[in-house]
Amino acid sequence: MLAVADRAGVAAGTLYRHFSSKEELFVELFRSVCDHELAVMRAAASGGELSAVERIDRVLTTFAMRALSRPRLARALIAEPVAAGVDAERLVYRARYRELLAGALRDGVVAGELPDQDVELTSAALVGGCAEALIGPLAAQDAPREHTIAALRAFIRRAVGA
Repeated sequence: MLAVADRAGVAAGTLYRHFSSKEELFVELFRSVCDHELAVMRAAASGGELSAVERIDRVLTTFAMRALSRPRLARALIAEPVAAGVDAERLVYRARYRELLAGALRDGVVAGELPDQDVELTSAALVGGCAEALIGPLAAQDAPREHTIAALRAFIRRAVGA
């Protein structure tokens, strides 16, 4: 808390007036960052002329490109061991990503663009699979981003049945 207060230019007591603990501060910080990332993913999914597969591809490749461009932050958001409150928020945001993808999957099935499938399970597998697939490249400073993105895009299309 002292380092955070110092960097923010406030006294540690000021932080404790707003946050009762380090965990509470980290939960709020996590929410703030994830709200921004989710807004970016929702924007990537928008575009009335995009097919469902294109929307899914844009969401997940945008996620991957942003993660690979800021690996330290992405690793902290996706995989670093955290306090229970932050981990609970991680699950909340994964559910929001799943909902975003499930909507696009549902649209694709209804339009006949994708085969009939359990969209909830597929969206959960996509969110979990993409996050897991990025852990290695996020840790490697010199990971070939283009290869990672291309392989991820191929995985996404196969996974949804495109």
